[in-house]
Amino acid sequence: MRGTEIDRYQNEIIRALRSTGVQTVCCVPLITHGQAFGTLNVASRRDDAFSPQDVELLQQVAAQIAIAVENALAFKEIDALKNKLAEEKLYLEEEIRSEFNFEEIVGESPALKRALAQVELAAPAGTSVLLLGETGTGKELFARAIHNLSPRRDRTFVKINCAAIPSGLLESELFGHERGAFTGAVSQKIGRFELADRGTLFLDEVGDLPLELQPKLLRVLQEQEFERLGGNRTQRVDVRVVAATNVDLSQRVAERAFRSDLYYRLNVFPIQIPALRERPEDIPLLVRYFVQKFSSQLNKDVEYIPADAMDALAHYSWPGNVRELENLLERAVLLSPGRELRVPVTELKSTAISSASPGADSSSSFAPFTSPTSSTSSISTLEEAERQHILRALKQTQWRIAGPKGAAVLLGMKRTTLQARMRKLGIRRPV
Repeated sequence: MRGTEIDRYQNEIIRALRSTGVQTVCCVPLITHGQAFGTLNVASRRDDAFSPQDVELLQQVAAQIAIAVENALAFKEIDALKNKLAEEKLYLEEEIRSEFNFEEIVGESPALKRALAQVELAAPAGTSVLLLGETGTGKELFARAIHNLSPRRDRTFVKINCAAIPSGLLESELFGHERGAFTGAVSQKIGRFELADRGTLFLDEVGDLPLELQPKLLRVLQEQEFERLGGNRTQRVDVRVVAATNVDLSQRVAERAFRSDLYYRLNVFPIQIPALRERPEDIPLLVRYFVQKFSSQLNKDVEYIPADAMDALAHYSWPGNVRELENLLERAVLLSPGRELRVPVTELKSTAISSASPGADSSSSFAPFTSPTSSTSSISTLEEAERQHILRALKQTQWRIAGPKGAAVLLGMKRTTLQARMRKLGIRRPV
């Protein structure tokens, strides 16, 4: 307030006190650590009611009150921090329980390597990152990689899917709310931005953020501050935002469904994540990885993948990307009664990748798998296909079985499993 406003305010207080008969007021400051944060006020209807001794006593009382108030404020702050830690703990436990799609990024294709190189460039900086890619390409996995390679790796990684939460609740989820902010708000709620303080917040499907919330998100990105829903106290945070979308945000801007200033703020460092059909050479690696993963999780003993099954997987276009591949292989492992993977190839529609695609050559990819029947000819055909596939792998590795460049690794088998299959199929190294 300006000086004239302060004088007017003080005069109003004096008039109010005199109207009740108050003649004398003694104001003693409450001081802690050399700073005053309030006053102890004692009033009397008598003139000259306070002697120097009274003032000295009030100063001693004020010193004790200052300590008590300071402790109360400290306890309140500790309680708020404890609540925040409890919320964060619950969130992290929920994250642990809900296992994310991938444990590591799998692949060696040039397209994937280009995207990972951009991750390495962006991660150490504090700039906003916008992950662009189709549904199922692993945007959350890339966001986690950015967080884990950044100086914030020891703090919390918090995620929220803007498309999965009703627009009426999204503001509360992002920024929190105070008790009584709306019907049903029976207690204070800490939002995702506060949970991610000094960490990373992953905004998935940011293109679905309601238009009315976009200015508030822009303010947090620019000023690192916001107010909880129903509150008037400004919360300051230090949060790095990684956003992701599977829609063309520039088109949404042109349609006025997305603010241009927010788009430019999010699009500081865009990273394009390739679709699975753009990196077909990674499919065999992903298949082996997921089969091993689900065999362990589901207590199955799947040890090898028929040549024709791998070929069908390698030549499918995967419109649902890695997520579709993962879900199919989980079901395949579950349905496989023995050590051989049984792939439900009827689910793979006729949208095949050209056999001339990189990484889809006959030495490392396979054709549609048919389950063995009681027919002798079917069984012999399957065994012969497996025999030829193993022979191709052995010739490619110059008959080296074990080691990182051996046929067992190329085929996605254990060394002992490959040796057993070779004995069964009568495969011997030529003299």
